[in-house]
Amino acid sequence: MSQKRLFLLDAYALIFRGYYAFIKNPRINSKGLDTSAIMGFMNSLMDVIKREKPDHLAVAFDKGGSDFRNEMFPEYKANRDATPEAIKIAVPYIQELLKAMHIPIMEKEGIEADDLIGTLAKQAEKQGYQVFMVTPDKDFAQLVSENIFMYKPARMGNDIEIWGIPEVQAKFEVERPEQVIDFLGMMGDSVDNIPGLPGVGEKTAKKFLADYGSMENLLANTHELKGKMKENIEANKEKGILSKKLATILLDCPVQFNEKDFELSKPDVEKTDEIFQELEFRQMKAQFDKLFGSGNEYDEITSNGNDTTTKKTSVKKSPENQMDLFGFSDEPSEEVTHNSFYATLETTEHFYQIVQGDLATKLLLQNLEKQIAVCFDTETTGLDALNSELVGIAFSWEKGKGFYVPFPENQEEAKILAQKFIPFFENETIEKIGQNLKYDLKY
Repeated sequence: MSQKRLFLLDAYALIFRGYYAFIKNPRINSKGLDTSAIMGFMNSLMDVIKREKPDHLAVAFDKGGSDFRNEMFPEYKANRDATPEAIKIAVPYIQELLKAMHIPIMEKEGIEADDLIGTLAKQAEKQGYQVFMVTPDKDFAQLVSENIFMYKPARMGNDIEIWGIPEVQAKFEVERPEQVIDFLGMMGDSVDNIPGLPGVGEKTAKKFLADYGSMENLLANTHELKGKMKENIEANKEKGILSKKLATILLDCPVQFNEKDFELSKPDVEKTDEIFQELEFRQMKAQFDKLFGSGNEYDEITSNGNDTTTKKTSVKKSPENQMDLFGFSDEPSEEVTHNSFYATLETTEHFYQIVQGDLATKLLLQNLEKQIAVCFDTETTGLDALNSELVGIAFSWEKGKGFYVPFPENQEEAKILAQKFIPFFENETIEKIGQNLKYDLKY
């Protein structure tokens, strides 16, 4: 008998991703409702179902933060921006759609979705399942095993990524996926406000793991370190252990994988049509009805549900479709016409995006860390570097594509945001290119 497969979706990661995918061109219906987050999430969900034809599926939500981590470290996630109102409005609609589709909603007060997914994944693995954790969040790499995989949705015109053990080993330069916990603990996380070890970035964390294998072994051998690094780590050993605990996904939450409850079944199409109509999702309604309507593609999904082959469909880049930082295609851009001697915005294919909020900043930083060379430029309130305030920073590493990070007027908030970019600017493996860099260095 073929091995059954369970897909677990990280709800808020996909909801935020969907919202920010349309940030420069929000989806607003005739009632004035911003439906970007709902559309983005449903696109991801329907793509998984159509592409992978899963046997079993569930969606995990955060509810009230993490009691476990907040007790250890009250500042955990304390610096996050308030959730955009459009996302608060979107969640009830998404949950109603999931209920109409008979898809289990997994949420527990005081427990994060990461921990619910981790617990369910390990339970299902013991029952002989292949488990796919659908999320863009690298933290889940620590859970990868022979039968547990990370399923990263399509992004920036690239196809989906599926990370098994070899992919995690290559990405983090570790021997075992469990060492990703040590990697995250050493580096810390500015978005989640996990402190990490001072002065340790991605490159240094990988070197320490190669030399010592774990946080504990590093801390037991600080006498081998030198200079300021030795001093910083010895002075922050407790912070290092705390950071590793904060980065560890729990595997013993009070939630149970029930094979029958998680089985993908035919949705209540009448109910989903009603919600789509209210949201004015005419195209999505047509796609949904085609996928799940009687005698259509859903019959193929249910009949082939035990197919263990993971399919990958190529996503071709096209000048008519721009892919943003978060992986969703936007509205088709107008055809570029070259009727002028000089290149202008109107005659040059381009994509520019404003980056705001914790998740958007985190995704930008992840992309910056992957580059060999990055061009950047600061915008300030004046020409005197020593007496000016930072207004924003623009980044670009690809022709015709750029990202702009606006900084808040409140200088304390601006300082917190600027600190998130320190690992990038201190990463000596990434070439920095700029104009009038002497000004930026003074600033």
